Amino acid sequence: MTMRIAITGGGLGGLTLARILHLHGIDAVVYERDAHRAARSQGGMLDLHPETGQLALAEAGLTERFRSEARPEGAEHRVLDPTGRVLVHHTPEPGSFSGRPEIDRRVLRDLLLDSLPDETVAWGHRLTAATPRPGGGFTLTFHDGHRTECDLLVGADGARSVVRPLLTDVTSSHVFTLVEWNISDADHHHPALAELVGAGNLWCVGVNRLLAAQRLGDGNLRVGASLRTAADPDTYRDPGALREVFEGWDPRLTALIDAADGPPVPRGIEAVPTDTRWTNRPGVTLIGDAAHLMPPVGEGANQAMRDAAELARALVASPTDPDAAIRDYEAEMFARIRPVAEMSARVQAMMLSPTAAEDITRFFTVPVESGSNLTPPSPGCPETSGVRHTMPPCQWICSRVRRSVTSRRGWPGTSGCSAARRPSCPTTWRRCGSWRNTASSTSNTCRNTRATHS
Repeated sequence: MTMRIAITGGGLGGLTLARILHLHGIDAVVYERDAHRAARSQGGMLDLHPETGQLALAEAGLTERFRSEARPEGAEHRVLDPTGRVLVHHTPEPGSFSGRPEIDRRVLRDLLLDSLPDETVAWGHRLTAATPRPGGGFTLTFHDGHRTECDLLVGADGARSVVRPLLTDVTSSHVFTLVEWNISDADHHHPALAELVGAGNLWCVGVNRLLAAQRLGDGNLRVGASLRTAADPDTYRDPGALREVFEGWDPRLTALIDAADGPPVPRGIEAVPTDTRWTNRPGVTLIGDAAHLMPPVGEGANQAMRDAAELARALVASPTDPDAAIRDYEAEMFARIRPVAEMSARVQAMMLSPTAAEDITRFFTVPVESGSNLTPPSPGCPETSGVRHTMPPCQWICSRVRRSVTSRRGWPGTSGCSAARRPSCPTTWRRCGSWRNTASSTSNTCRNTRATHS
C-alpha cells in the first residue's frame, strides 16, 4: 500500500520537501491555509546559503532556475548610525553566485510551486487538529470541518504549529517587536530613498532599535523597525508612534517612515528555547519554524529548506521504514540546529543592544579571536578557530555561520582545506570548489580549488 504523506504548511520548507520527494517518485500532499498562492504577501528577500538553502535547491534540481531569478547584487549591505554616518558598506562581486545571493521570498516560493504537479498543494486547508489513529497515522481536521487521513505527518506549519504539540509541550516566548511596511516603486517616487537603500540591505542601528530596508526585485522597498520593547505591538499601527521611537534621527532615515504606502503592520517575534528537542514518535515530525523557531537573522528559511532536504533524503533511503527515516532525520537536525539557534539568539540580542552600532561594526570588520561570544562554533566546520574577517579582500565564509570563520580540518565536501588560524589577512586565498566559499589557506592542502588570488 502506498504511504500517504501529509505536509502541513506550504512555505519554503514544506514545498522543498514535496519537490524532492516528487523527484524520487514519492507522492505527498501539502495542505496550505492560503486560498491561493497570491493570497498574501510573502515578505521581503532572503539570502540563500550554499550549505543550506542552495544545497536543498540542488537536491530539488532547481539550481539553474534559482540562478536565473536570484540577484547577487542584492548582497550589498550598508550599516548606518542614527546620524546617517556609514559604519559598514559591503559591495558584492558583480554577478557572482559564490556567496549568498538574494532572492525575493515570493519569487522563490513561486519557483517551488511551479516545480510541483498542480494537485500537490491543497489550497484553503487550515489545519485545526491532528488526531492519532489507533492503527497508526493521523486524522487531520481542517477549519471547514473537512477531514482526511495520513500515514506520515510532517509539520511545516510555522511558528504557531498545530502539529508541534504532538511531540513537545515547548512554548515560544517574545523576543522583540517587528513593524513592517512597503514603499512602492522607490526609484520613481522616492529616488533619494532608493539611493540610500542601494541594491540590497540597509540597517540603521540605534540604541535598542533598528530601522532596516531591503530592495526587492520589483523595485519596491520592504522596510522594518525592530524594537526592544514590552509595549503592545498594536501601538505601532500609528505611524506617529514610530516617529516618536526614532525622534532625533537623521531626517534622511526617518523619511523611510513617512514614505510608507499604508499603515505599518506590527507583530511580535517569538522563539523557542535553543535546546528544544523531543522524544521520537512514529509517524510524525517537524521541519522549519515548527521545529526550531528562532530570531530572524538569516537562518530560518535556509534551515527549513535544509530540514526538508535531510528528511527527504532519509525517506528515500528507507522507503519501507519511515519511522527509521524520521529518527535519522531528527538526530541530524537536532545536532545541526542547536548551535545555529544559539548563534541566532546572540546576534539578535547584539542587534538590539544599547551598544549595537559598535558591536555590529566590530562584527563585520574586526577579526575576533576564539572565545568571543559573537562567534559560535559551527557544525560542518569542525573545531573552528573563531577567526572572522568579512570585509574584502579577506572574505572567509564558512557554512552555517552568519558571517565567517576558519576551520582547521576543512569543510564537508572539500578535500581538506587547512585554513589560517591567525586573524590576519593572508597573502593567498583559495576557493574550495565544493562549497564555492573563499577559504584562506596557509598551505597548499586545499585541493579542489577553483581560483586563487594573491
